[in-house]
Amino acid sequence: MTERQTGTKDVTYNLISVAYHALQGAETNSIYLQDAEKRGDTEIADFFRSVIDEDRRRADRAKELLKQRMR
Repeated sequence: MTERQTGTKDVTYNLISVAYHALQGAETNSIYLQDAEKRGDTEIADFFRSVIDEDRRRADRAKELLKQRMR
């Protein structure tokens, strides 16, 4: 595998990046969820809850794969 300028293998960097961005997305979407809840828009609130769950699952999966590769 090639290495980035950081000296990390691409797969390591990529998994860390996916986990980071998924968690950032969950954090951002939590704000949108709060906005929907304040408006009383349950359909949009439910949508953002599902998006947040997907982001968290994606981050967890990336972390698990990273753990496996680090052994």
